[in-house]
Amino acid sequence: MVDVGSLGRESRQVTTEEAVGLRFEHRDTEIDVSLVDRVWRTRSDSAETMTSAARTCWQLILSRTQGRLHAGLRGPETRATTAPVPPDTEFLGVRFAFGAVLRPHPAASVVDGYVPFPVTESGRIVIGGEEWEAPTFENVEHFVRRLQDAGLLGRSPLGDGEQVTGRSGAGPTERTLQRRYRAVTGLSRTAVRQIDRANAAATMLRDGLDWHPVVETLGYFDQAHLARALRRYVGCTARELQADGFAAMSFLYKTHPGPGS
Repeated sequence: MVDVGSLGRESRQVTTEEAVGLRFEHRDTEIDVSLVDRVWRTRSDSAETMTSAARTCWQLILSRTQGRLHAGLRGPETRATTAPVPPDTEFLGVRFAFGAVLRPHPAASVVDGYVPFPVTESGRIVIGGEEWEAPTFENVEHFVRRLQDAGLLGRSPLGDGEQVTGRSGAGPTERTLQRRYRAVTGLSRTAVRQIDRANAAATMLRDGLDWHPVVETLGYFDQAHLARALRRYVGCTARELQADGFAAMSFLYKTHPGPGS
């Protein structure tokens, strides 16, 4: 039985966004950024749908409807999808950093998928055979540290910076590194670059930039190339991204340089 206690009085910056009838709050954490990228929460009043962009990171999602708790792991997604939003539901999400691994459920096993976690009658989540008190928006850090201390959450090396060799026994080959990378992340390096680039483009457009600097900065061939990537990975056009209130999950597009979105 694992309990989650209250946190101290750490100061965190909370940002609020509203879109498609949902009011999102999201924040970073004081936990090592190599483990957790973002924490968010929202509440729905009526049934809606929303566009979920492709992503390279996995998330822990908790939802509570009419007092009943649901919890699960949403894996990396290789294209944009439309997700239903049930009414009168509270959501809490934790987006883990690229390369973070939850031992019972590596990202490679949940690509484009969702793994529900059992929830006990007392409202505890079962992960790795142990019962965990459900975290809140305020104490997610403690929950994450307990998972880390239990050896369930950590990082696996992606092979970046390792010297590639073609000789047997002299070091990893390029194929070995590719297999290791895909086993940890569930995606190829090419897929990660394409998804992260599209999310970075969505962030720049959402921030009001014109398509010209986006194409030039991110290395798209032209406007048409950018448009195709946005449709496939973000699920909308540049004009829609620039319209107020369209991108409900805009804070999750791209929050930092380097792999991961």
